Amino acid sequence: MPITFSSDEEAMRRALELARRGRGLVEPNPMVGAVVVSPEGELVGEGNHERFGGPHAEVNALRAAGDRAGGGTLYCTLEPCSHFGKTPPCAPLVVSSGIRRVVLGTGDPAPHVAGRGIAILREAGIEVIVGVCEAEARQVVAPFVTLMTLGRPYVHAKWAMSLDGRIATRTGHSQWISNERSRARVHELRGRMDAILVGRGTAVADDPLLTARPPGPRTPLRIVLDSTLQTPIDCQLVQTAQEFPTLVATTSAADAVRREAFLARGVEVELFDAVPSAAADGSASPRVSIPALLSRLGQRKLTNLLVEGGGDVLGAFHDAGLLDEYHVFVAPKIIGGASAKSPLGGFGTEQVMASGLSVVATESLDGDVYINAVQPR
Repeated sequence: MPITFSSDEEAMRRALELARRGRGLVEPNPMVGAVVVSPEGELVGEGNHERFGGPHAEVNALRAAGDRAGGGTLYCTLEPCSHFGKTPPCAPLVVSSGIRRVVLGTGDPAPHVAGRGIAILREAGIEVIVGVCEAEARQVVAPFVTLMTLGRPYVHAKWAMSLDGRIATRTGHSQWISNERSRARVHELRGRMDAILVGRGTAVADDPLLTARPPGPRTPLRIVLDSTLQTPIDCQLVQTAQEFPTLVATTSAADAVRREAFLARGVEVELFDAVPSAAADGSASPRVSIPALLSRLGQRKLTNLLVEGGGDVLGAFHDAGLLDEYHVFVAPKIIGGASAKSPLGGFGTEQVMASGLSVVATESLDGDVYINAVQPR
């Protein structure tokens, strides 16, 4: 029985589903999906961008369709490219395929595309419709767009907390707030990241590995924010630096001898200008500039950064308006205590905002609740 679609929206949602298959495999390229429908309304080809450097989604879909694409409609989550990169441009291929109608989720805001692909199609007499399921399409390519337009990674925040909003007890004990299934989901998340970041406090208190277990499609760079380079040499992050890439972001306040000791163990040590940072309690200390760090990571084409904590680090990112997406695991536990730790330190907002985050998904994980939300931009 041939597959047909009842509307442009239905076909685009199939293309979006295909696009998400590339998560963790295509970066720093965007995730893209494509569907080809014949003039009779039948699905005749589909594909997605499967890996970085490989054929784009339109190429895979049109190859699958072959001659049956003639006179049909191409549904693509992102505007076809018009430039030579690791692969030839897609827009001329769409023109030569005989496609008469193209439906796009969103245009490509990257400076090297920015409407040129759409212009090529329209100049060839192809009908082009832009903006079908646009909100979903824009979210799928948000990491790519952030890197291309802002020059920094797309920043994910992750934490597990009790029902009363605590990430640790007043003594600092936190293992484990979330259950085993939630922790497995975190490992899946880590496995599609380009980098994972924690502060020195978390590195000391939890002595984490910050690896994905089992491994995912990517091996993330592990980053510690440590303005004075006081992270213990014998911690797991340093001791496994020869096996898993590790970077300590520090300042000129770091001791030169300690820097050499870290370098000798395979740890990258990058120096940043120290910026003054005042805490809500009135205390002040020099910190690594977060915008400068993100800019440097963007220069390395790192697309997705996961910030795992602790509360001071997450609060600093929040105060700077640099958190793009949230992954929150809420456990049915009560911790209590005025001095128990909360997920976000820093100053926070002075008033409750009229509009909040956009919730992408919620899921029950053996009693825990996973909430995935994005910051509207």
